[in-house]
Amino acid sequence: MDVQKMGQIYEGKAKKVFQTNNPDLYWIEYKDDATAFDGKKKGTIMNKGILNNKISNHFFKMLEDRGIPTHLVNQINDRESVVKAVKIILVEVVVRNIAAGSLSKRIGLPEGTMLPKTVLEFYYKDDALGDPLINDYHIQVLDLATPEQMKVISEIALKTNDILREYLKDKKIDLIDFKLEFGTHKGQVILADEISPDTCRFWDLETREKLDKDRFRRDLGNVEEAYREVLKRLTGETI
Repeated sequence: MDVQKMGQIYEGKAKKVFQTNNPDLYWIEYKDDATAFDGKKKGTIMNKGILNNKISNHFFKMLEDRGIPTHLVNQINDRESVVKAVKIILVEVVVRNIAAGSLSKRIGLPEGTMLPKTVLEFYYKDDALGDPLINDYHIQVLDLATPEQMKVISEIALKTNDILREYLKDKKIDLIDFKLEFGTHKGQVILADEISPDTCRFWDLETREKLDKDRFRRDLGNVEEAYREVLKRLTGETI
């Protein structure tokens, strides 16, 4: 059955989600809108939707090839993709390899400090509350996920980190930290949302130049150029 785009069911900060004529599939459209600091800072990054669609799909395909289940079905065009219909688990997972951003402020490690062990953090996906940091006890109290689901989520997150770090080294990119979202599709926990310069901190392995949304957050300039550079290193494609 050909997949057809139908009514919009959700619009987030970075994407619009549409129903399709297949109840098991959603149609997503990536936007050029950029936000930071829980939506307090807003702007536009030219071609961000195109770049993130291509970058995220590249990562998802690569992860699928290595045994990580994701929501990606196929890319429709530069800006749109069809994905599995998931029920999002309201726990955002942040994987940290090097101290940066909020972790540096929270525990006092200078930005750029290599962590002796990969850190997993969980955040309650709730815009009204500012996506607060939570732990396993909070997850159980709020009934956000079962202990079994959290075990799978943690295992996938750590395996994804290992795969991405090794892969990106060859592209001269250091994976500082990144955010993952998960959902359930027909009872299976799978990776959802996106993996892009919006959701990852990418630093040039040699110069330590930032190649991600921190350029927007911190008014460093050349934001679109950084996203373009990531796509070029991953796929050789220029847009």
